[in-house]
Amino acid sequence: MNPVIELACILAALLFGLGLKLLSSPETARRGNMISATGMLIAVVATLTNESIVEYRWIAVGILIGAVIGVLAARLVAMTAMPEMVALLNGFGGLASLLVGWAEYHAGRVPGTFTAVTIFLTVLIGGVTFSGSLVAWAKLKEIWIGDFGISRPFLFPGQQVVNSVLLAAIVVSGVLFCLGPLEGYTFLAVVMGLSLVLGILAVMPIGGADMPVVISLLNSYSGMAACAAGFVIVNNILIVAGALVGASGIILTSIMCRAMNRSLRNVLFSGFGAAVKAGKAAEEGEVKPISPEDAYLLLEAARSVVFVPGYGLAVAQAQHVLQELAGLLEENGCEVKFAIHPVAGRMPGHMNVLLAEADVPYDRLVEPDDVNPTMETVDVAVVVGANDVVNPAARDDPSSPIYGMPIIEVDRARTCIVMKRSMATGFAGIENPLFFKANTRMLFGDAKASLQRLVAEFKRA
Repeated sequence: MNPVIELACILAALLFGLGLKLLSSPETARRGNMISATGMLIAVVATLTNESIVEYRWIAVGILIGAVIGVLAARLVAMTAMPEMVALLNGFGGLASLLVGWAEYHAGRVPGTFTAVTIFLTVLIGGVTFSGSLVAWAKLKEIWIGDFGISRPFLFPGQQVVNSVLLAAIVVSGVLFCLGPLEGYTFLAVVMGLSLVLGILAVMPIGGADMPVVISLLNSYSGMAACAAGFVIVNNILIVAGALVGASGIILTSIMCRAMNRSLRNVLFSGFGAAVKAGKAAEEGEVKPISPEDAYLLLEAARSVVFVPGYGLAVAQAQHVLQELAGLLEENGCEVKFAIHPVAGRMPGHMNVLLAEADVPYDRLVEPDDVNPTMETVDVAVVVGANDVVNPAARDDPSSPIYGMPIIEVDRARTCIVMKRSMATGFAGIENPLFFKANTRMLFGDAKASLQRLVAEFKRA
């Protein structure tokens, strides 16, 4: 390899590592994203320069089409649809790796044993990632097929047995392919088809409420598929990039599981949400509605306010109005914080990205462990579109399916205002006894409209 190409690959790998490090903080995430993108540009240019390219025309066409799709997606996809978009990107990453493995087999070279093994792994992981991500996308979109809501867990008797048989058939086919790759195209095709089926059956039993974990896990799969594809085409920088994505995805998955106090095995195989019990505490108490005018009086007199955003904030596109209200409260001498639960929203970091879009200062964002010890001193906790991450049943009701999950304990604040359209359950389908607490007031209606009325009251005063 040309020394210049080697140095370019090393530089790209360093930029990937630096960019990933900067992505760990909201203050440096945008810079980290640009640095990582620069590293990828260097990697692509170095790869094309190092290879004997017969025709650049189709490469240019592919770059142009991809650039147009990327710009349109960045500009037109709403924040509420970002989880679905991430799921699709994970899936297409897996599909790209699968096609790389398939194309390398048809390149006219007789693959050795090592290459055959890497082709098998690339096709397997890429296929599972692609089809599994499409199912995750459908769950996040809450698509209904007849009377069946695909966001719900889909379970049938002997499901794990079927999955085990599928996996065994894939492994056997893969071994036969690796033993005789030249005559093993049929076995490779079987691996390709069964991996797509396995991806579907692996994600269908997982409920919509567990999608943040599934998204991060599929992200890891896409990285591992890319890493395997790097071994197939002997591209070191693709191996490095894939390994970084795979490792970071696994770490994030572990963090998300700890945030729910559940194991990855429980997330993947429990069928959470298939048969949810309300819990005994959900039926006790009486709902106390509040008007925006009365909510204003509570907030105007408050010296400390904690906002807890959830997916409802994204649906209402109310992040900018929320930031405006927070600014008015601070002008009134109030201390304002935004408590972010790790699994709030429908993908990792969903609420952080949403609030960053509204220019909420990073030092205002706090984690549950930081705000819970002082919650009793908070005058008003305002829940905007969140549900399961503030459900006290997770702390108090052993019969609840989410018992043991760490929550933001807004019920311990002096007053809690919950903004919701109705008394409907959250994405997990679990009743919330918070709504019936003595210190809870329900502000019904669209979150954006309710926040705008509160802003108007402050400006009128």
